[in-house]
Amino acid sequence: MADVLAVAGILVAAAAAAASILLPPSRPRSAAMLAALALFPVLILGDQWHSAQIEDLRHESAGMIVLAIAATAAAVVLLAAAFRRWPIVLPLAIVFALPFRVPLHAGGDTANLLVPLYLVIAAAVLSTAVRDWASPPTPLRLPTAARRLPQVLAAVVVLYALQALYSPDFSKSLQNLCFFFVPFSLVYALLRDVDWNPRLLVAVLWVLALEAIAFVFVGSVEYATRALFWNDQVIRANDFHTYFRVNSIFWDPNIYGRYLALVVVTAASALLWARERRRLALLTGLIAVLWLGLLPTFSQSSFAALLAGLAVLAALRWRWRWVLGAVGIAVVLAALTINPGRLNGETGGRANLVSGGAELFAERPVWGYGAGSFPRAYREHVATRKAPVSVSHTEPVTVAAEQGVIGLVAYAALLVAALWTMGAGMFSPRRSIAMPIGQLVGRAAVLAAFAALLVHTMAYAGFFEDPITWTLLAVGASLAAPPAVRTSTK
Repeated sequence: MADVLAVAGILVAAAAAAASILLPPSRPRSAAMLAALALFPVLILGDQWHSAQIEDLRHESAGMIVLAIAATAAAVVLLAAAFRRWPIVLPLAIVFALPFRVPLHAGGDTANLLVPLYLVIAAAVLSTAVRDWASPPTPLRLPTAARRLPQVLAAVVVLYALQALYSPDFSKSLQNLCFFFVPFSLVYALLRDVDWNPRLLVAVLWVLALEAIAFVFVGSVEYATRALFWNDQVIRANDFHTYFRVNSIFWDPNIYGRYLALVVVTAASALLWARERRRLALLTGLIAVLWLGLLPTFSQSSFAALLAGLAVLAALRWRWRWVLGAVGIAVVLAALTINPGRLNGETGGRANLVSGGAELFAERPVWGYGAGSFPRAYREHVATRKAPVSVSHTEPVTVAAEQGVIGLVAYAALLVAALWTMGAGMFSPRRSIAMPIGQLVGRAAVLAAFAALLVHTMAYAGFFEDPITWTLLAVGASLAAPPAVRTSTK
């Protein structure tokens, strides 16, 4: 049974996150963002207060905790001051921190948390609150169709909190809400009102390129030495496979592959509209390096995501009807070559998870088993033995099992709103005349990357749990504003 204070806490946190998404830059929005920022670590700490990890920290490392809190507060204040002094650093810092997870060991267990991103979010919220309290900027006026995106996104956050109330694993749903939905709502709010001008977009591409090259270097060292830095499960799997999978600094090779695929799609969007030879050569070299880094991940979902993103770019750059026909033929050929009898083994048992998720949905089709409930519900109602199940590895199946038709409608509405916002006017033959080249390339990159991410989550889930999703939604909403409106904002 969920604790009354915890229930009230997650409802207030979700409401604050939704207000952060919906409200324009203002003092009320700053208050909502600060409330959400303060609540999500408090709720996590309260939920885990009697866990082995927290007890070890409380009894053995009290002094270190005090020092860590002081150091964290100092880092947040310094970062906030930097964001106030150089506003362009704020979005770049968020983009830079997106892939980094820090392993925290305590109580014999390990948790991989987005600690750097949380620190950047805290500093960004503090900086934005100071700015909004002094003189809020002119809010970004989105087209009518694009206004549906924040409304649906806020509804998704609130719905997840409400469906956590009847989940058999309330702790898991609370953690999902506080580690992902609430802080990533702040990411959306922080990035939506940024002026994504060509200078900033080029800077983002540089950040992504340099990071990705560094990750490929780490992955190459792993492949050459046949030694991974972490994740015992992947290390053991490599001992039994004829091939060797790398994960670089990422916990999972598929998440590493997802990141590289998204950066390749982003670089390819710049390449397709580049005109200078030097830029063409640099982008081509970057894509080649990242492709070589992607190969040893052996991530089928990442390869599929990459192809989806490139297909969207091809449709934008040339004739979308020809691309659609080619994709249809490829899907038919792939379906004909799949052996249903070997499908479950070739996908690491994911076919069983999908069918199990379908069984859970059939049992509770309207409201599901509750937010964050898939692992426990699968083990209790489907699996014949205890299994290390975390997700179904297919986002719609996870949503269907946990949130039922209600959640599926919200999820589908979000996808429609996002794709409608990102793709509005992009397939028009006259778009290149009416739209500045910088905005055109930026919107193409966001739309193609979102499509690639969406395809990847169909095979590996992690849609709402990936901060890149929320980043793409925010940038897509911002770039959807007409140039005259965007340049008139402060």
